Amino acid sequence: MKFARDTWLIFQRQLQLLLRNPVWVFVGVFQPVMYLLLFAPLLKPALNAPTQAAAYKIFVPGLLVLLAIFGGLFQGFGLIAELRAGVIERSRVTPISRLALLLGRSLRDVVSLIVQAIIITLLALLFDLRVFIGDLLLAYLMLALIALMTSAVSYGVALKVKSEDALAPLMNTVAQPVLLLSGILLPLTFAPGWLQGVAEWNPFSWAVDGTRALFAGDLANDKVWQGLGIIAVLAAAGVFWAARQFARSVR
Repeated sequence: MKFARDTWLIFQRQLQLLLRNPVWVFVGVFQPVMYLLLFAPLLKPALNAPTQAAAYKIFVPGLLVLLAIFGGLFQGFGLIAELRAGVIERSRVTPISRLALLLGRSLRDVVSLIVQAIIITLLALLFDLRVFIGDLLLAYLMLALIALMTSAVSYGVALKVKSEDALAPLMNTVAQPVLLLSGILLPLTFAPGWLQGVAEWNPFSWAVDGTRALFAGDLANDKVWQGLGIIAVLAAAGVFWAARQFARSVR
């Protein structure tokens, strides 16, 4: 009960800070919207899709996963600013749960991601994208787990390196191969066999395939449940590791 209360208090505080400057929600969604408006219209001939709506069913899920990955991986910069301001240091004298310090922040990031995903989905509806609400909610669950995992890992790494100069290149080094090997912008069915084999080891590739299956209305597709299972396990592992970093930093 105390843990839930602590998490809620941290979540409320972090959400209030976000709402004081909501422009960051729209800044985060700006680049995906540009992809949606300026890149996606080129995909119908490139993918030999029968309609523009069919092309968007392939592209939008990948775009949402991209948003969840990059939106979470760079949350650590805010924590470094808090470290420098002494916010984390002052947490040492409070009885609040160290896991709650992490989860409250990560849940704020999940809420921010879902709001951004809803904005992109609503814009995509203008381009004749159609998806069943149940499938869409399950896709949002996949995105939430990705955001939870990537933000937790980002916070943990931030506590390790304690420097924006180290965090930025490290996160970019991780993000670029993850992006290219997950088929986010284009399905990997068009890639050479060796590249598809390498991508099989990328958990985000499973997440992208599962999300695309949901947008296509194929709830029975194995990739949906495999992707959810893989990401859920990795999210739990990421939270566990990051919580240990919080416990070591705030004691």
